[in-house]
Amino acid sequence: MGSLILCHKKRAKRPFEISRVHMRIYTIEELCYYICNNLYLIDYTIVNERLCRWVGDELELPKLAEELRRLLRENGSMEEFVLTILKESNIYAAAEIHKMQSVLEQLQSQRDVEKEKYKADTLQNSKEYESAILVYQSILNKDWDESVDKKFYGRVYASMGSAYGHQFLYKEAAKAYQEAYKICEQPDILKAYLYSCYKALPHDEYLKMLSGNPILLSLDTILRDEMEKTKKKIGADIPKEKLNEWKKEYRRIDKHRGI
Repeated sequence: MGSLILCHKKRAKRPFEISRVHMRIYTIEELCYYICNNLYLIDYTIVNERLCRWVGDELELPKLAEELRRLLRENGSMEEFVLTILKESNIYAAAEIHKMQSVLEQLQSQRDVEKEKYKADTLQNSKEYESAILVYQSILNKDWDESVDKKFYGRVYASMGSAYGHQFLYKEAAKAYQEAYKICEQPDILKAYLYSCYKALPHDEYLKMLSGNPILLSLDTILRDEMEKTKKKIGADIPKEKLNEWKKEYRRIDKHRGI
């Protein structure tokens, strides 16, 4: 968590712990910082009686604690709950509060499954890839919401493929991208699928997959050209033998994980 200028002198002796993201919070400023940077993740880990107790006892803000309890008793929305914290903290200007309120209202108008994807995307952007994958899997394993465009689920598969790729789990990434392409049929997804196969498969199997498929062969040429340009751009000149060693190591890790 970045450095903050404290507007309130009180620092909790016992932190408020957000177990899902393994974070400890000691001040009202840190609480507001977490909320503002994780609007898509606001859930029961924040909106609960435990936070009300902590605000009242540890931060010695009894009026704010009681207002939050009132919202819980009256089944107020999560949006009302977090906006009350942000407003009563006196940290943010009215324009900043309004901007965050707009985001929360936008979330409120979205379907539950869309909110879940935003949560997963936010986790992935924070490099919490394993947590993001669990949320993507949860979306896909439930009955699909027919009120959303079917391509929405293709994008979920594609995002999950990206999360797997960041963990060097290319076999799993390839499977996810393959499902995504079946639904969306977008060239960029097919290219991501091909790259994952290139990283996951032994060279002879990869060539066999390309054989007789003009679309994949053409895309492979583009992919190799892009990889070569990227290597030159970053000044990387890695011998082919070293790349093969890394591939074997990635496969060893995947095998160790039972993939």
